[in-house]
Amino acid sequence: MKTKVPIIDPRIKRLDLDSTQSFDKLEDLEEWGTYEVFHQKKRGEQHVHVGVVHAPDPELALVFAKEQYGRRLHTANIWVVKTSEIYSLGYENTDMFETTPEKIYREASGYKVREKINDYKKEHKTKV
Repeated sequence: MKTKVPIIDPRIKRLDLDSTQSFDKLEDLEEWGTYEVFHQKKRGEQHVHVGVVHAPDPELALVFAKEQYGRRLHTANIWVVKTSEIYSLGYENTDMFETTPEKIYREASGYKVREKINDYKKEHKTKV
């Protein structure tokens, strides 16, 4: 007995489909969310965003992240964060990050101490 296999190729017209056919609503855990993955190479270093995984819950997202991003590189830790839980400022708020010109003294770029440190090392012959 042959069973009729539905054709899923959208280029082929499916004239024999029942027009009253309904589709079931997706239940919980059937539609997976996305999780942002942050990878830490060594303990004490910062976590770096490395990609995204699709998973039904955070526990499985950690497993997927470990398999996808933790097996190729040396890994100390992995974080996963649900994409919908990330908040950011819009690009129209760039003025919040501008530095006031009269507060340039707060930036470290004006301090040149490397030469003084090297001179001190030479003078005292210390190994740091």
